[in-house]
Amino acid sequence: MFVLGIDPGLTRCGFGVVEGSLQGPENFRAVRAGVIETDRADPVERRLGQLLVELTTLLDEVDLDAVAVERVFFQRNAKTAIPVAQASGVAVALAGARGLEVRQFTAQEAKLAVTGYGAADKLQVQGMVARLCGLHSIPQPPDAADALALAITYFTTCRTEHRLSGVAS
Repeated sequence: MFVLGIDPGLTRCGFGVVEGSLQGPENFRAVRAGVIETDRADPVERRLGQLLVELTTLLDEVDLDAVAVERVFFQRNAKTAIPVAQASGVAVALAGARGLEVRQFTAQEAKLAVTGYGAADKLQVQGMVARLCGLHSIPQPPDAADALALAITYFTTCRTEHRLSGVAS
């Protein structure tokens, strides 16, 4: 199964596709990762349009089963939170329009799922993503590693939910 992780941002939107299984061993394969960058000088509508076009192209190229998007957590600076929320909305709407399952996780949930520590720093997340995906070097830039971490969080969360539903039965 293939899951796309999105670390939303208007200037830098990280993406990462991870292959894994909901029942199998806890090994993952990073299929693709990178960042979509928009020009700060462009109007917001053009930048969001660019995100839409580039994410559409990505979804056309990879046969996805689900999308994991970082949940926007209101930060101290609303000026930062609003563009992130707009970018997140583009990703969520695009995935929803294609009938893909969309799950949203906070940064702390992704850090906890990947490193076991919800306050892990960027380097710890990058290192664990590399280890879990069997990469020889840490994924760069950090936005791409965060997106891969979100996709891994989807798998680990679904596995836990599956195990717990078996206990409840």
